[in-house]
Amino acid sequence: MQITPDIVEAYQRDGAVLVKGLFADWIDEIAAGIEQNMAEPGPYAAENLQDGERGRFFDDYCNWNRIDPFERVIRQSAAADVAAQLMSSTQAQFFHDHVLVKEPGTTKATPWHQDGPYYFVEGQQTVSFWTTVEPVTEATLRCVAGSHQWAKPVLPTRWLKEDSFYPNEDDYIPVPNPDEDGLRVMEWPLEPGDAVAFNFKTLHGARGNTSTQRRRAFSLRFVGDDARFVERPGRTSPPFPGHGMSAGERLREDWFPVIASR
Repeated sequence: MQITPDIVEAYQRDGAVLVKGLFADWIDEIAAGIEQNMAEPGPYAAENLQDGERGRFFDDYCNWNRIDPFERVIRQSAAADVAAQLMSSTQAQFFHDHVLVKEPGTTKATPWHQDGPYYFVEGQQTVSFWTTVEPVTEATLRCVAGSHQWAKPVLPTRWLKEDSFYPNEDDYIPVPNPDEDGLRVMEWPLEPGDAVAFNFKTLHGARGNTSTQRRRAFSLRFVGDDARFVERPGRTSPPFPGHGMSAGERLREDWFPVIASR
């Protein structure tokens, strides 16, 4: 899949773009992988609703090594090549997969957040792809234009109670409310296989799923040439225990394989 210069420019300027049909040929694989993931959750699986909240909001990550459909999508789809193009990188190194399922009638929104402060990787050449198995108009992803260029990161919080867990809160921006603060929010209705591509530093969230159909979302995350391991002041998410890397090193390729080079 060839990405036009205009799309690359928009991605680097706004921190998010829509890539039509990126996973259109892989929807059955993605759906099968999600169902296997939900039937056999991994060690990081979470339910993100408190008592009294309606519906179900399931998420889990880092399962591609044990769920064959996920690995096929990662290695055989155009995602890695498109990632390298959007990042203007000579390569796309895989970081991790993420499943997020909101059942019908789940009113809880995905809290506004940047992914970057949760991760132990730093760099401007990063991209997440967020796609859905079902057509989505209500529970779609929302991204704040230009937030990947903010001078300070947004404070990480736990999704369940939306409380912070890193020290030194003054090093971060409090979680904003983009709708009230007049920020430019980008969101797109999605057909199955369409993907929102966004930088790890882009502020984003998602509406609740008040529709009558499931919203099964699947994310793949890649890093480029400038990505390096960094130490964070608290437990990262995903934690990747026992990785053995030191600050300033590239991510180890036996854990984080290079999928595309150009």
